[in-house]
Amino acid sequence: MNIVLNDLLNDATLYEKFSNFKKMQEIPNFNEYLTFLTERCEKNVVLHSIAVADYVYEFGIKLLNKKYDFDLDTAVLGAILHDIGRSKSHNIDHGIIGSEILLKNNFNEKYAKIAERHIGAGISRKEAEDLNLPKNNYIPKTLEEKVIANADNLVSGHIRVDIGFVIDKFKKRTNNEVSNKVYALYLEINKLIGN
Repeated sequence: MNIVLNDLLNDATLYEKFSNFKKMQEIPNFNEYLTFLTERCEKNVVLHSIAVADYVYEFGIKLLNKKYDFDLDTAVLGAILHDIGRSKSHNIDHGIIGSEILLKNNFNEKYAKIAERHIGAGISRKEAEDLNLPKNNYIPKTLEEKVIANADNLVSGHIRVDIGFVIDKFKKRTNNEVSNKVYALYLEINKLIGN
């Protein structure tokens, strides 16, 4: 077991910070995917990914309780892997890089799509072109992809934040169009879970 993972699993506060961590560990491949992440990324990225997965787990339980077709295991595992590209880049291209890393390491394509489509509320083909990214559509399509993107927006570092904080952050970094898309995704997910 690597040092970062060993430290995390032996940190009692981890189980206090992330109330679903113990339940998530029961998901097949969770510890294997977490190990893959910790072997490649800095501790802050690992903590962020666990925080996003923790929030995704909560959203997922609410969706399942409302009888939505939602693959909780895929969503939690995808959340753990969504920022793997940060092992190589902390720029906007980290989603695409993460997708490439996952495919190169024989992960299911659904996890590569999650990594590729998790940024903000997704990146359209036109936005990708403007950002000098490969010309493709990086908009979340599945409910699992949307929930992960939404949860990722609502976690700063490893702390949950409110939507006002998120909108302010996106307005400062990008433009109103992007912040409006992020807010629309937030409303879509919250409508589904009944908030």
